Amino acid sequence: MTIHTPSLDWLTDVTKFAVNRLPAYSDHKYYATLQEAEHQADMAWRHSLNGSWKFNYATNPATRPVEFYAPDFEYGGWSDIQVPGHIQTQGFGQMQYANTMYPWDGHSDVRPPHIPEDHNPVGSYIKRFVLPENMASDAQPVFISFQGVESAFYVWLNGKFVGYSEDSFTPSDFELTPYLQTGENKLAVEVYQRSTGAWLEDQDFWRFSGIFRDVYLYTIPTVHVRDLHAKADLDATYTQGQLELKLTLEQPATAHTTVDVKDATGHTVASLKADFTDGIASLSATLEQVERWSAEKPYLYTLLIQIYDANGTLVEVIPQKVGFRKFEMVNKVMHLNGKRIVFKGVNRHEFNARTGRAISREDMLWDIRTLKQNNMNAVRTSHYPNQTLWYELCDEYGIYVIDEMNLETHGSWQKLGAVEPSWNIPANLPEWQDIVMDRAISMLERDKNHASILIWSCGNESYAGEVLRNVASYFRSTDPSRLVHYEGVFHNRTYDDTSDMESRMYAKPADIEQYLNDNPQKPYISCEYMHAMGNSVGGMHKYTELENKYELYQGGFIWDYIDQAVMKKDLYGREYLAIGGDFDDRPTDYGFCTDGIVYADRKVSPKMQEVKFLYQNLKLIPDTKGVTIRNENLFEGTGDYELVYSLLHEGQEIARNVSHVDVAAQTEAYIPLTFPSTDEKPGEYVIHTALVLKEATLWAEAGHEVAFGQHISIVEDPNPLKAPIGGALRVAHGDVNIGVHGTDFTIMFSKGAGSLTSLRYAGREMIATPPAPLFWRATTDNDRGTALGFEAGGWFAASLTRKCVDIEVTEEQTDRVTITFRYTLSIHADVQVTVTYTVLADGSLNVKSTYEGVSGLPNLPIFALSFKVPADYRHLDWYAMGPEENYIDRAFGARLGVFRNEAADNVSGYVVPQESGNRTGVRRVDITDDSQRGIRITAPATAPVECNISPYTAFELESAGHLYELPNVYYTVVTVAGKQMGVGGDDSWGAPVHEEYQIPADQKLEFEFTVQRI
Repeated sequence: MTIHTPSLDWLTDVTKFAVNRLPAYSDHKYYATLQEAEHQADMAWRHSLNGSWKFNYATNPATRPVEFYAPDFEYGGWSDIQVPGHIQTQGFGQMQYANTMYPWDGHSDVRPPHIPEDHNPVGSYIKRFVLPENMASDAQPVFISFQGVESAFYVWLNGKFVGYSEDSFTPSDFELTPYLQTGENKLAVEVYQRSTGAWLEDQDFWRFSGIFRDVYLYTIPTVHVRDLHAKADLDATYTQGQLELKLTLEQPATAHTTVDVKDATGHTVASLKADFTDGIASLSATLEQVERWSAEKPYLYTLLIQIYDANGTLVEVIPQKVGFRKFEMVNKVMHLNGKRIVFKGVNRHEFNARTGRAISREDMLWDIRTLKQNNMNAVRTSHYPNQTLWYELCDEYGIYVIDEMNLETHGSWQKLGAVEPSWNIPANLPEWQDIVMDRAISMLERDKNHASILIWSCGNESYAGEVLRNVASYFRSTDPSRLVHYEGVFHNRTYDDTSDMESRMYAKPADIEQYLNDNPQKPYISCEYMHAMGNSVGGMHKYTELENKYELYQGGFIWDYIDQAVMKKDLYGREYLAIGGDFDDRPTDYGFCTDGIVYADRKVSPKMQEVKFLYQNLKLIPDTKGVTIRNENLFEGTGDYELVYSLLHEGQEIARNVSHVDVAAQTEAYIPLTFPSTDEKPGEYVIHTALVLKEATLWAEAGHEVAFGQHISIVEDPNPLKAPIGGALRVAHGDVNIGVHGTDFTIMFSKGAGSLTSLRYAGREMIATPPAPLFWRATTDNDRGTALGFEAGGWFAASLTRKCVDIEVTEEQTDRVTITFRYTLSIHADVQVTVTYTVLADGSLNVKSTYEGVSGLPNLPIFALSFKVPADYRHLDWYAMGPEENYIDRAFGARLGVFRNEAADNVSGYVVPQESGNRTGVRRVDITDDSQRGIRITAPATAPVECNISPYTAFELESAGHLYELPNVYYTVVTVAGKQMGVGGDDSWGAPVHEEYQIPADQKLEFEFTVQRI
């Protein structure tokens, strides 16, 4: 029944969420001719209304222009707004980020389904349009489709009420035919930020509103397929394709259909024909030796569905892509096409730093190529259905999808981390059943034909109950070809049957193993793990190592893909990436929106280096004679790749070869490698092996590296190093300073400063600030989550308040002079640190730092020596683990090699300044100016150091809340560490760095390095 009178009461009525809205249907395209369909051009029967609309913003319903939809309403003074786009990202209303709490928390004490009345922003939109000629026929109905409006909206055309809808992330379609007029039409849309729907949309994201996805008019031919369901299955042998096709007409009509099934080369492999009966046609076919779809080889067939009317005239052609695959549970293990699947996944919000969730085709193409290039095979659409194009790209490029319905009620059952479901929705409340089920139906009906979707998800973090159990039952009964996911039953096992798999968030590896060792009844996935907030993703290997240890461990989805930071200008007009709170939004969860392995401006973060390596399906394990290639693909061999291998000595390549290998899926092979003789020349050797693409693909250029492995070995020098050559050293013992003078250099030590104060080569002073022991790093987001400042803040003070208690010249020869400084620290009377400097005849300086452990103290964040050189010395040439930053718990993806960068590059793009830019395994780093002069820091390959070389000290980074708050650059800060603790990442609100990657305070620590002139 058509409703003609709208009511604001619907905003708080759980039974009113789709007034006059058309039922959900498949997202197929349709054309008038076969030629158009084959080329999949823009649809002639669709007319976009995207672009500039007239707009008025009101803070609440009471202040809105109530009758703005009237034909004679004057709106000449209104603003303009772009559609698609959010209201808030275009200068209206309040930007606000919140994680789990509802955005009105602290402002209003309402409970569902009621909503705040004083602050419920209303966006009033007006768009005038003239129907295009091909839609103007009296015989053709005209519809409008809103692909995404947040969170509730009313529609009028020419002053007549059309309809109302909620659910921000699935389409809302209405028929406009009765309200159209000749010539210009006035479309009016009233969008409310708060509604019953807003109670169901408490996702961890920016709280936007508005028309943020496409809007378009469309018409249909005289006989039209409104919905199609194409099921492309496999038989029990996974070789035969079994196609079932159901077509449902807009209105029953005398008509028939023919369907040509075409392979990827355009050849017709099957043809089907059927008549419509009561508006439905069902067709089926069996295809012998079908090409199967998987993420490894996303082979798609095209169905050309041709619809003929009663006269035999072709009236509609639908091109529908299908991928033949079978996803099933076999003996409690999820299988794709007969093989156990492992999800190497990531959670992905739709996000752009400038346009919020109104993302473009270009954004999506960049995203999917980035996923593929970095070995990710799966995405969870956290926590709402995405734009249709995303699923098309996942089908085409090969990405497994958990399609998640638009539901999260986090703030209704978890407060400050505690489970407290006293007013949880939807729970077991029957009045919420229909509004929640509508979201499931809208997602499934639109997305059901996408091969990439393997799992339906009942939403996110909404606790558990009968309502969601019923949703799961709907998914299973409507689409038995997919499994059902829901994590929330972890908190209430009464409803455990809601989910087909055990799914948890941020479980520790030990907890996962406990489940897997305790007679598990379901396979396990981590629907969220590795909270990638700031400098994170440490210890990820502990999760990926479970993949081959337990059959029922089937992977996980990193949280998350992209930082949700928003471009903003500072006081001086400079752009920066802003977080919660930067827009004076309260309440807010501040920087919790920056959890991505990709920065908000779509630049890959250093964390991706580790992800790419640990998600490799192809493992390369070289030794001195060859390489073992372990192919963990389910279906595809290595024939598309070349094996490129090289031999390096002390970081310099001395040989390189290319080999063609073909290792079948699920097998391994040992490939001998041929290198020229090195005559056992002393030094460090690296055998580097890599598999690279032979030819360009959709997602990468030829030569792209998909996997690598290294073998490192050392040939000892039988002849010990000889003493450096140089003139005799002269020591000047002053009252305050000890000066060591040699040929063209002076090195000065100060009793007053308690440190080395001058390193002067050829008249160029290298020391801007003397070296000092360092025990503190700028806290990472994960450190702050574990209250490191509270637990270990004594080391912060110790780094700033050391006291030099002794200076001793322990050795004074003509070819070497040794001076030792002893320090006590404020953290404990028994803590002692010594720094010993040995000056050699050639002007090189050996530095050795020792810490004597003391029990009862907090673990050390770092044990290092830090000093400053002039800022001109900013060019860095490394022989270390790299090329991106790495830490002791995030170094699997790093490789030993030579690489270059600038000191400023080591301030990574984490939105909140924190520790970044570290390199482990440092054998050498050159720090030079534009004339290539400076210093070289070296350490033996058997005892490498860690280095962080940056324009800022740990304390400057610690004190800044944003990158723009960092001071102007005056120095290059050189920090050489014996060890720095890992960065962690199990979560960012209390999970410690794993024990083996911490630095106990009760152990002796020692490291040494050498400084030389360049």
